[in-house]
Amino acid sequence: MLYVLAGILGILCGVLFHWTIPAVYSAYMGVAILAGLDSVFGGFAAILNKKFNMKIFLTGLIGNGLMAAALVYIGNLINVDLTIAAVVVFGTRIFNNLATLRRFGVSKMENMKKKA
Repeated sequence: MLYVLAGILGILCGVLFHWTIPAVYSAYMGVAILAGLDSVFGGFAAILNKKFNMKIFLTGLIGNGLMAAALVYIGNLINVDLTIAAVVVFGTRIFNNLATLRRFGVSKMENMKKKA
């Protein structure tokens, strides 16, 4: 319940307060959003598989965010766009987690049809 309220509060803050992020940090923000989405969809998949652990979720969220930021920073230092690596990795993981959620939903619908 607390997490739902925190999510709603975060969405409301985003809608009500028009904060802008300097263009210098746009690459960091992009990979941070991907890292967050990866963790959220991974958490949903873990809940459906009854393997969710809050410590694993939080350490994954923080660890993914830090690794993604480190990739962007190192890429900026050596003048190589390493954000592509983060996009490929997190994108692949997001689609894998979405596939897990889709399979779960389809099997639930099939089970409901069999009962009817």
